[in-house]
Amino acid sequence: MNNLNLIVKIKFGSHLYGTNNEDSDLDYKGVFLPTKEEVLLAKVPKSHSFTTKGKSGEGIKNMPDDIDTEIYSLHYFLKLALEGQTVALDMLHAPDNMIESNSYIWNHIISSREKFYTKNLKAFVGYARRQASKYGIKGSRLNDAKRVIDFLEQAYNKGLCTLNAIWDQLPKGEHMHLIEPDRQGIVFYQVCGKKMQRTLRIDYALGIITKFYEEYGKRAQLAAENKGIDWKAVSHAIRAAYQIKEILTENNITFPLKEADFIRKVKGGELDYNTIVAPKLEELMEEVEVLSDRSDLPIKPDYRFWDEFLMATLERELFSDDI
Repeated sequence: MNNLNLIVKIKFGSHLYGTNNEDSDLDYKGVFLPTKEEVLLAKVPKSHSFTTKGKSGEGIKNMPDDIDTEIYSLHYFLKLALEGQTVALDMLHAPDNMIESNSYIWNHIISSREKFYTKNLKAFVGYARRQASKYGIKGSRLNDAKRVIDFLEQAYNKGLCTLNAIWDQLPKGEHMHLIEPDRQGIVFYQVCGKKMQRTLRIDYALGIITKFYEEYGKRAQLAAENKGIDWKAVSHAIRAAYQIKEILTENNITFPLKEADFIRKVKGGELDYNTIVAPKLEELMEEVEVLSDRSDLPIKPDYRFWDEFLMATLERELFSDDI
């Protein structure tokens, strides 16, 4: 790592968020300037990784005294930031006391970081929404699935063959409805995310929804008992949602996070999932989606600005002495 031309090195992870405890290991993220040779040969690496564990520690959980470091090339870091990736946005908002090595290049990036902001923070929203969907057990989903199962069983017992025979009578609700035609003009009936055409056999459709109902029901029961939940993943989703909210309302992310204590308790599995954690995650996701729709932020980041920044930086740092 000493051979890299470091632009910045940042203390990362739980120490940055303010959610660390006595068992937390130490993580660093950084950015380096590639060499002239790497640029000219189009061989700029994405990143370099370093760890204190060594090969014998692969696959073993980090201990509190372990240190993991990942240093991104300037090219790749800008790509991550333009995509709205969480790791880059976190780095862009690291306070001075988390920065162990700095440069004027990093200061320049920070001074223009709002040019990365968009109302479509897809990486943040996508991650949080996936976790909300995975662990956000909604009784209404189970109830709607059960309504469809009961209806299809009655139709099947009457000897009807395909959904087409009952298409106009299919139950409608929050999680069961017809969706707009696709490019081929096909209309689907969707139940809890499962799409079915009107030509589908009723017994086959019944099998699809019954399987979902049974699997989802098991997850709901485990959640009710606070079992089978990846608390660390859920805490990351809640953290991401809070960060989205702050960007959309204040054009900023403040570290340590104001909600660090709550996030730490979620991560430790100290709070009841069904009555506290799941409702908060659903509430946050609904809030940030509304804020995103109303936001005045641009739809796309300023790609041209960062292309020009990268070219100017490389020319100044790597090619200014060339004749």
